[in-house]
Amino acid sequence: MALQLKKHPMPVQDAQVRAHNFDEVALGYDEETAVAEAERCLHCKVPQCRKGCPVSVNIPEFIAKIKERDYDGAVAKIKESNSLPAVCGRVCPQENQCEKYCILGKKGESVGIGRLERFVADRALEKGETVAKPEVAADAQSVAVIGSGPSGLACAGDLAKKGYKVTIFEALHKAGGVLSYGIPEFRLPKDRVVQKEIDNIQALGVKIELDSVAGRLYTVDELMEEEGFDAVFIGTGAGLPRFQNIPGESLNGVYSANEFLTRCNLMKAYKFPEYATPIKVGKRAAIIGGGNVAMDAARTALRLGAEHVSIVYRRSEAELPARKEEVEHAKEEGIDFQLLTNPVEIEDNGEGWVKSMRCIRMELGEPDASGRRRPVPIEGSEFDIAVDTVIVAIGTGPNPIIAHTTPGLETTKRGNIAADEETGATSKPGVFAGGDIVTGAATVILAMGAGRKAATAIDAYLQEKKQGK
Repeated sequence: MALQLKKHPMPVQDAQVRAHNFDEVALGYDEETAVAEAERCLHCKVPQCRKGCPVSVNIPEFIAKIKERDYDGAVAKIKESNSLPAVCGRVCPQENQCEKYCILGKKGESVGIGRLERFVADRALEKGETVAKPEVAADAQSVAVIGSGPSGLACAGDLAKKGYKVTIFEALHKAGGVLSYGIPEFRLPKDRVVQKEIDNIQALGVKIELDSVAGRLYTVDELMEEEGFDAVFIGTGAGLPRFQNIPGESLNGVYSANEFLTRCNLMKAYKFPEYATPIKVGKRAAIIGGGNVAMDAARTALRLGAEHVSIVYRRSEAELPARKEEVEHAKEEGIDFQLLTNPVEIEDNGEGWVKSMRCIRMELGEPDASGRRRPVPIEGSEFDIAVDTVIVAIGTGPNPIIAHTTPGLETTKRGNIAADEETGATSKPGVFAGGDIVTGAATVILAMGAGRKAATAIDAYLQEKKQGK
């Protein structure tokens, strides 16, 4: 039989239907499609796909098990390296990671690695998989993990498997970090996927303390000196929104993407009045930015009832940092892309609310430090867009609370925690950090990779500490 060069399409909700609901857009492979997709794998003698995975999943082996219809074996193989496969199968940018290195991609389309990961992970969650709780000695050393996002969960899970007592301290009332507050339900279901993955981490023996703001309830030093933790991992992410600092950003009707998405995802504004979190979205919404967060905000605004939603991005489509799949889904749903366009002012209706947004057309000049061509304003090209809601999605930075309450913890010029790239070790002995708090806003899987590296380094540190007693 001839090798199929194109990956099997992912079934999705019809665009005109899904634009008005919060149900998951991508529906997932059925069993026969998953097996057929797995059979596209060449099982190369020297597989390249693993080099693109930040957590080093043994991709060829889990795909081989799908071919054999050994789905339990496939998910077990993934979970040797990845404790959140149902999440990663949905939100990882596989096209820039594992699938980018797939040899089949040189002749056609790469194997749908992420889609296969999602298939076996979902199957395991639906079955109600049992998680074997590791044995923990009575005198086992203990580790505090600050933040229950991807890096914290990955670090905590690995440490629990190694026999440590692990407690996660989460500032919000719900665990999951960006998985819970940042990514919409239609891309990442919370109860059906996120919470079940977290339940599996807790089944390993990890304790999660909610509503616990580290730096206020406990400082890092207090966790170690008064609460008796032998090491601390900081995985607090990058949740501080950035703005353009243009006139009018303080008007009513202007949101940061963080506030907008948190209200909708974590506080369930999309179910108002069932949940007591109102959110005002007018008839015309503009989202400033071109990343995945901008796509999430735009598609959420549409589902909340906005009649016209625009993405306003200062570069061209070729430079959009969002995943291609997310851009395509947004276009199918009717999102308007105003490219090579930059806002210069948000205008007042005279009563403190947004009336319109003044923009200027841009052209691309010489490449800047990022390697992308620098956007340059075109003189005299200003124009107005009528809007009543503006959502700013141009990036986030680290919350400074940990750094400000931890003497001796070195930070970078941008306020990120300075940590060793391979170990996560910081300037304070016994304190490690990883994920967006170190790198700035990045991907879920990169944060998980940092959490796993830190867990290995924490284990080595604690073993050495134990032997030194």
